[in-house]
Amino acid sequence: MRMSIVARVCAAVVLVGVTDMADGFDRQSDDPFASRSEVIAPHGMAATSQPLATQIALDILKAGGSAVDAAIAANAALGLMEPTGCGIGGDLFAIVWDGTAKRLHGLNASGRSPRALSLKYFREQGLERIPERGPLPVSVPGAVDGWFELHARFGRLPMEELLAPAIAYARHGFPVTEVIAWHWARNAKILQGYPGFAEVFMPAGKAPAKGEVFRNPRLADTYRKIAEGGRDAFYRGEIAATIERYLSENGGFLSAADLADHKSEWVEPLSSSYRGYEVWELPPNGQGIAALQMLNILEDYDIAAMGFGSADYLHVLVETKKLVYADRARYYTDPQFEEVPVDWLLSADYAAQRRGLIDMRRAADTVEAGAVWIEHGDTIYLAVADREGNMVSLIQSNFSGMGSGMTPPGLGFILQNRGELFSLDPVHANVYAPGKRPFHTIIPAFVTRAGEPWLAFGVMGGAMQPQGHVQVLVNMVDFGMNLQQAGDAPRIRHVGSAQPTGEHAAGGGEIWMESGFDAAVIAELQRRGHRTDIRGQAYGGYQAIARDRDNGVWVGASESRKDGHAAGY
Repeated sequence: MRMSIVARVCAAVVLVGVTDMADGFDRQSDDPFASRSEVIAPHGMAATSQPLATQIALDILKAGGSAVDAAIAANAALGLMEPTGCGIGGDLFAIVWDGTAKRLHGLNASGRSPRALSLKYFREQGLERIPERGPLPVSVPGAVDGWFELHARFGRLPMEELLAPAIAYARHGFPVTEVIAWHWARNAKILQGYPGFAEVFMPAGKAPAKGEVFRNPRLADTYRKIAEGGRDAFYRGEIAATIERYLSENGGFLSAADLADHKSEWVEPLSSSYRGYEVWELPPNGQGIAALQMLNILEDYDIAAMGFGSADYLHVLVETKKLVYADRARYYTDPQFEEVPVDWLLSADYAAQRRGLIDMRRAADTVEAGAVWIEHGDTIYLAVADREGNMVSLIQSNFSGMGSGMTPPGLGFILQNRGELFSLDPVHANVYAPGKRPFHTIIPAFVTRAGEPWLAFGVMGGAMQPQGHVQVLVNMVDFGMNLQQAGDAPRIRHVGSAQPTGEHAAGGGEIWMESGFDAAVIAELQRRGHRTDIRGQAYGGYQAIARDRDNGVWVGASESRKDGHAAGY
């Protein structure tokens, strides 16, 4: 896989222009990494991780579609073009700014566990945790229902028109891009033995290489059925029956009845204030409130004075993350099965209590809860804005790479493995239960200021996501970076914290660091007790769209770690 732009050039100091979006003025600063200009356009904007998907979104906007229409069309294209991160076998979450009603809407389109699969079954099989792949971690795919829920409220163009570009590319082919090709090859080595996978995703006996034209006529047929028959074409009838039969033949439990019973949930986004900005996330069963908890703790520190990339800043960021992820492991679950103390977790008093546990001189070896490694996760994030002022922050995933590996015949997609994130500990809040939504890593984000929309953004990558949300926002709000620079700046990722599956790991974890951080800073972190490792991957992928209210234009960004870009018209 190519090195990211950050990894290639961050050792060189370049002079870049930084637009301080927080205060509305321009300044120049020396930074140890390279970036590029933001994208600015008057009418609409799309930012995705695949260039053709961005173009499809723009085409839908130009044809009179809403931001939601464009997001659905782009997501469908990404399910074809970036199956390493998403697909209709997975789940979806979205935050929508309604430009007419001037308010936010949240959609939880995550599926539930099979009703015929019990906790007792796992015990009888002698399993201590749910397998990562195969039939047992499969839960109901929620993405398609999510599309139709979003479309019913905010769509303008017919679904046939929205899915037509993806159908055409699936039928006639598209060239695979560089980063996706690299992930595809890695996934294929692991998943090629699962029934149906190689037939669809290794048509010449291998994963498609960069630039190779890939076709998926089976997915084209599935999309066509959904376009013509609506959401019931997926959750009832032939597609559902095929999924049930395939899983039953291969040791799975998800049934056509599970699919027929599925429905998404409209939820109220939750917010915390950070230096005058209202940051919005969705409530559990996702991990969005972890970003809010982190920001609540960090707000009391003078981070701007610490400076980007400083030992003090990185230390307090990591120590904050450890504390919050201990709460994440203990409390985050499906609130329909267990009460999640959200108000308490997001309170100022609790933030102050947790902040008091941070020692600026020394890294914590242990925190309140244990740890397990759930640090993988491949996802797509996209943002779209239209000329009426509507904005969409949407994230969609199969969870771990290309998912479970389970590929039902004739359908052209893989089923997700999100059920892996249940605990098998009967006293754990996130314990497996039939018909329950698993803990979710994928989180869209939104930021308002003085009640007006400012930013739709997301950072992909499993447990990296709350950490990434915080780092990107701090880059903009505290360090004055613009939308593009905030995503291109080198990031860290702390691994080894407590996780919601119930297992435990000892020690204070490890800080993975992109190149671009000063050697003296790394040495100081090590002196404080942190273990560090320089790694070239695993820092997520970022897209964002902001509203420039002063000039009445859209600003877009998409970072160099992915294949995609932002574009407007």
